[in-house]
Amino acid sequence: MDLLINSISKSYGEKKAVEGIAFKFKPGIYALLGPNGAGKSTLMKMICNLEEPDNGNICFDGKEIHTLKSEYFEKLGYLPQDWGYYPQFTVKDFMNYFSVLKGIPANYSKKEIRKLLEMFGLENLYKKKIRTLSGGMTQRMGIAQALLGRPDILVLDEPTAGLDPKERLNFRNILNDYSKDKIIILSTHIVSDVEVLANEILIIDAGKLIKYGTRSELINELQGRVWEYSVGNEQAVNKDLSVISTRYENDYLIVRVLAPNKPYENARKVNANLEDIYFYLFSNFKEAN
Repeated sequence: MDLLINSISKSYGEKKAVEGIAFKFKPGIYALLGPNGAGKSTLMKMICNLEEPDNGNICFDGKEIHTLKSEYFEKLGYLPQDWGYYPQFTVKDFMNYFSVLKGIPANYSKKEIRKLLEMFGLENLYKKKIRTLSGGMTQRMGIAQALLGRPDILVLDEPTAGLDPKERLNFRNILNDYSKDKIIILSTHIVSDVEVLANEILIIDAGKLIKYGTRSELINELQGRVWEYSVGNEQAVNKDLSVISTRYENDYLIVRVLAPNKPYENARKVNANLEDIYFYLFSNFKEAN
């Protein structure tokens, strides 16, 4: 099973939302990472056949998705970033409604809905109206509907938004179990989720795929160039350095910087992480020489 993106582009007026992206997805978890407006949501909509590319095409198992029509939608689960729902619906009504839309037989959907609600800790809210739910509960329900019918392709746009740390951990475990024979594509601003979840990371900026690879492959670019050093209360942080982050430990400020050489006598080399890569790519600074 594969999903092939063949050099697709999409513009809205003068704005190029996606430009020449090409990639092949196989079963596994893929994370789209990039700043707001990078083109992630537009790419996801085209993968879900909700927007047509201006150029290029998308193929599922060798067939263009726009020719597959309902056959493709049956294989697809989707959670948009801003998804709508009927607030007067109960959780049961909502899940039944999407089950019918997906063409899931009634005798099968009842058991599956119960199972999904239990997985996301919503089993006691079966008869509750959606308008009474918290933001985190509503988001979990949205993820649950995307999983209805066990789709081969699962597309989730900012799925962890509004989830607390415990809910995010449960979500990660569910997705890891589900991904063994499915294609999962998600976007999130929570870099720690990407580090833990994704088999492969696609970094997108200004509509273009600028880098991709495993977490290890991406962070190797910065290995040996990330340092930390401590600054006392009476000292100021050197603004000439490329500061990635700062944090307090006891009475000292620990400064994390990107530099080709040791910036201070007390600086120590540390392992690079995905946040360092993100900052490196999307912050306008140059390494200190």
